[in-house]
Amino acid sequence: MNHKPIQTQSDYLNFLDNIKSEIQRTRIQISRVANRELIGLYWKLGKAITEKQKHLGWGKSVVEQLAKDLQKTFKGRKGFSTQNLWYMRQFYMTYEKNEILQQLVGEVPWGQNLVIMSKAKDEDERKYYINSTIQMGWSRKVLVHQIESNAYQRHKLIDKQNNFNQTLPAHLAEQANLSMKDSYMLDMLGLGKPLLEAKLETSMVSNIKEVMMELGYGFAFIGNQYRIIADNKEYFIDLLFYHIELRCFIVIE
Repeated sequence: MNHKPIQTQSDYLNFLDNIKSEIQRTRIQISRVANRELIGLYWKLGKAITEKQKHLGWGKSVVEQLAKDLQKTFKGRKGFSTQNLWYMRQFYMTYEKNEILQQLVGEVPWGQNLVIMSKAKDEDERKYYINSTIQMGWSRKVLVHQIESNAYQRHKLIDKQNNFNQTLPAHLAEQANLSMKDSYMLDMLGLGKPLLEAKLETSMVSNIKEVMMELGYGFAFIGNQYRIIADNKEYFIDLLFYHIELRCFIVIE
């Protein structure tokens, strides 16, 4: 006689988690495709405006009229304001000669693209912030913070002061560079000399917002000196974070 397996609460919760993960993965994928298409549209509009200005001498009044007509046709769309059309033109002119960056900007939301375009000084700096935004999912606010705290300049300084990339395997070079970055995080905390671990931890906790923005998008602070029990032994984690997108805990000791 065949018996159907008994479904437990644990089985259902695992099933539910899998479904949620699949829905979330699909939503992220749809969002990325939609963003890529939107950036592509803005690129085409910027190119069209630029070319009409070159060949027909279109001025400010024509762009203003274009904005009015587009807003009349596509009611409720804020993306076709006069200012945004000028941004599209600037966007096209900024990247028209750099095919590598043309491919990358489609992976970055429009708001972040505007920040990078206006605040980054040259193509190398733009490439750094574009790649970092893609890899770490920086929000516009976090991106502004990174630029204002000179993240690119610190990155260049770290690379200049060591030869990790030339002398170490790729995975070890990355770890070494990250450890070097820790010393620059001390500047952000207002600390300029070696400290006792406890004092460093206290300073990081008191400036937890800035620390999390330095770490990047997706981190949630759980606590410091966080108590856990493992193998009937008591342990205290210095700093415990949870990464929302990776769905895992990050431990800093």
